[in-house]
Amino acid sequence: MRKILVSITTTRGSDWRGKIKEIKRLGLKEVAIFPTCFKKEKREELYDLLEKADIRNVPFVHIRNDMAPAELDYLVEKFGAERFNIHTDREFPFIYNYSSRHRKMIFIENVYEPFDEKEIRRFGGICLDMAHLEDDSLLHPGKFAHNVEILERNEIGCNHLSCVQKVLRRDFEDVSWRYDSHVLRKLLQMDYLKRYPKKYFSDMVAIELENSIETQLKVRNYLIKKIGL
Repeated sequence: MRKILVSITTTRGSDWRGKIKEIKRLGLKEVAIFPTCFKKEKREELYDLLEKADIRNVPFVHIRNDMAPAELDYLVEKFGAERFNIHTDREFPFIYNYSSRHRKMIFIENVYEPFDEKEIRRFGGICLDMAHLEDDSLLHPGKFAHNVEILERNEIGCNHLSCVQKVLRRDFEDVSWRYDSHVLRKLLQMDYLKRYPKKYFSDMVAIELENSIETQLKVRNYLIKKIGL
């Protein structure tokens, strides 16, 4: 059965503390987390607030290259983390040599660099960010064709789902022009997902939006009823 998880993101516009309060108010016990923009001290605050909010299950975590194996063990033991994703070594060079046990739980995300199949096979497989894939289909056809070829031969272990706008924008680091966004304005901005085969969607999916948890719950319902996930 596919899990479609609401998420706590930490990008520039995300009220992550407010989302934790909202999750507590709504009585939710399961969430994905994206501590992507936090250094260790800030991550520790995030984990502490999650514990105080009685969030019991965090099955999917976006990790960073500065997260030690002991931190992954903590996430597994305290929150039942099952899968992690990470950016490629070419974008953010890995600091730690993870054990084979950890590597099986880590999935390589498609972001700026094309997939490196050797790197993917050192880990658990692919974390397919569908909005990044859509960006490549519109802006980088060569990279898109390469990544689609790699998708056919490797396991997709988890997904990120963001929305796609009609207007190009700079991403939050001003690295490139993109159509994808972490801020949803209309549910129709998720309709691009209809163009992709169901085999591209794993059984562990995280909604990667800065919007409120209540809005993300509406997105989850839309994904199930309108997109067919």
